[in-house]
Amino acid sequence: MAIVTGAGSGIGAAAARLLASQGLRVALVGRRRERLAAVRGEIDAAGGAALTITADLALKTTPAEVVDAVLDQTGRVDVIVNNAASLTLKSIGEFTVDDFDDLVAVNVRAPYFLVKAALPSLRASPAPVVVNVSSAAAAMYRRRQTVYGLTKAALEHMTMNMAAELASDRIRVVCVRPGPVATEIHTSAFADSSVRLQELGASVPLGRVGQPEEIARWIWHLVDRDADWVTGAVLTIDGGRVLGLAAAPAPGEQ
Repeated sequence: MAIVTGAGSGIGAAAARLLASQGLRVALVGRRRERLAAVRGEIDAAGGAALTITADLALKTTPAEVVDAVLDQTGRVDVIVNNAASLTLKSIGEFTVDDFDDLVAVNVRAPYFLVKAALPSLRASPAPVVVNVSSAAAAMYRRRQTVYGLTKAALEHMTMNMAAELASDRIRVVCVRPGPVATEIHTSAFADSSVRLQELGASVPLGRVGQPEEIARWIWHLVDRDADWVTGAVLTIDGGRVLGLAAAPAPGEQ
């Protein structure tokens, strides 16, 4: 049984579909009921199994409520994919306390307490795995990303600390660090999403943004039993984004 947060679109939806195709029953968690229902319909149509939980992870009580709902319906939790994220881009002078608290609540507090609430079930699982979804922003220092970047850096630190503490319980904790991906979180604030994606792609040495399915594949690789000896790892999947802009070829070079 896998819990996937932020499962209504983007990387979360792609990961949920792939995990379901590999035989896991998936709990789709998110704020938008219609989006979750659509993803569940896709999973059902493909022969998988899913349930939906409409919830706001910014609320303190939500992580425990999500785990309780999953246990009531399935009796177990084996995998958690902490994918839900809040993104606000503002300069330091523009950030409010409420802005700050929202990003920390969704991006740091919710993953932590979702794992805590699920600990008894994870300890009872034959193959427990937590996959946290970070961002290249965790390793880059950009204007307007002071708070988003620090929450993702915190998530990576949490990954390694949890991995160290929970290894004795055979609970693996790992992390993927995507670069810019063609998801709503990157385009919703822009009138022309195609132009925005082109701009983001130009910042990537390999010349394009990623697709949600490309990140989902690595989430599955880390969940798979073949990765049984992998814990505490932060896997960068970003087309080279953290390396900086690709250098222009010198005259005469191809």
